[in-house]
Amino acid sequence: MYKIEKNIKLLSVNEAWQGKRYKTKKYETYEKILRYTLPNNKFNIDSYYIVFFFNFSNKLSDWDNPIKPLQDILQKKYGFNDRDVEIAMVYKNIVEKKDEGFIVYIGDSKNFYRDLKTIKKQQKIK
Repeated sequence: MYKIEKNIKLLSVNEAWQGKRYKTKKYETYEKILRYTLPNNKFNIDSYYIVFFFNFSNKLSDWDNPIKPLQDILQKKYGFNDRDVEIAMVYKNIVEKKDEGFIVYIGDSKNFYRDLKTIKKQQKIK
C-alpha cells in the first residue's frame, strides 16, 4: 500500500478543462506542481484500489470534482492506468483553508479489506 499526501487546493474538472477538453493554465500549473513534488514510485500491480481523502475549505465543493484531474496526474506520475482500478472510495472533509489538500492510498485490490483497516486507523475513522 502506498500513501500519497499533498497540501494543495484541489482543482475541479471545471477548472481543469476549457471548451473541448483543452487544459487550462491552472491545470497545467497544478499538474507541474504535483508531478515534481509528489514522491517517486512505480506501482507494479495488476488491479488497483484507490482511496481519496479530499480536504475542502468550501462546504459547497462537490466530492467528485477533483477525481479525474488528480487521477490523470497520478496515472502519469506512477505509471498505472485507471481502467485497472477495481475499487475506489472517496471521503470528503471540510477543513480550514490552510489545510486544503488530499491524501490518496493506492494498493493491490486483493489487499483492499486488509489495507482499509490500516487506512481507517491512520485517518481516525471508525
